[in-house]
Amino acid sequence: QVQLVESGGGLVQAGGSLRLSCAASGRTFSMDAMGWFRQAPGKEREFVAAISRSAGLTAYADSVRGRFTISTDNAKNTAYLQMNSLKPEDTAVYYCAAATYYSDYRRSPYEYDSWGQGTQVTVSV
Repeated sequence: QVQLVESGGGLVQAGGSLRLSCAASGRTFSMDAMGWFRQAPGKEREFVAAISRSAGLTAYADSVRGRFTISTDNAKNTAYLQMNSLKPEDTAVYYCAAATYYSDYRRSPYEYDSWGQGTQVTVSV
């Protein structure tokens, strides 16, 4: 089992930046894919980005490509989501997730096994 703890959320003005962190513990060796999802009020949880811890391959939702960057520090068992040029529509609770295998097409929340508690990101106009 893998435990995930997110941090770094907060309130930022449109155009600003935030960096989210996701610290993993437990059986981290069993999880190659790290992903970020978000959920706005009244909406379904949606895929944001994912990365392969072993290969460094990445995938992004069209809505964030070019603005967000996912990365990992395997020595620290930590994943990051650098968010630039934030927009009000990026406002949501952001969740970190882990899965055994990475795929560019692995974008459903049901394909991830472990989840963090979420961190709120609010982007003001």
